[in-house]
Amino acid sequence: MPDSYEESFLALIPRHRSVINRLLSEKVIEAYAISADRRRGWITINGDDAGAVRSLVEKFPLYSYFLGIEIDELFIFDSVATRFPIISLN
Repeated sequence: MPDSYEESFLALIPRHRSVINRLLSEKVIEAYAISADRRRGWITINGDDAGAVRSLVEKFPLYSYFLGIEIDELFIFDSVATRFPIISLN
């Protein structure tokens, strides 16, 4: 992410969030996180391969402001959100 936020960057945030929210609801994106200092982000994306994931990320409205992209293919992705809910006998 850039060191400072220009007006053009800030203007793209609503459109970017709309794209992210749509991809989350479509289950293309599993997880989306931005660091507290807003300099780094992590996204877990379902894709056929690294090329497909890169193509998707390149379409993000804020992509031109990203300073670097690293794509790692995961073998295992486990989280509380992906587990079955705890059964309550009440």
